[in-house]
Amino acid sequence: MSSVNKVILIGRAGKAAEVREVGSDKKASFSLATSESYKNRNDEWVENTEWHNIEAWGRLADIAAKYVAKGLTIYVEGSIRSEKYKDKDGNERTATKIRAAAIQLLDKKAAAAGNAIDDDDMPE
Repeated sequence: MSSVNKVILIGRAGKAAEVREVGSDKKASFSLATSESYKNRNDEWVENTEWHNIEAWGRLADIAAKYVAKGLTIYVEGSIRSEKYKDKDGNERTATKIRAAAIQLLDKKAAAAGNAIDDDDMPE
């Protein structure tokens, strides 16, 4: 049996993409907020917002750094990655990230700039 690790998100960027060198490669990071609204048992509207940490590598990192800005509506396709680390007190923690394989800017202003971003040279 095979398995699939694929995520598709549409949300708003919480900040502009930040790029940094990681070894001989580049990594862009930004947050993405997704929201859902529903009526609870009391017939009141409730909005639930989830924040996702997005990372893009290589050429996709350069493009994300150029076009991803706070507040833009963005489509992200990628996979879920979990990383274990120790915090400053030595406690083991897990960080969950989305490694982007494709990013598309959905705002009209961004669309005019040529918004389809895709990359096949993702690090393993």
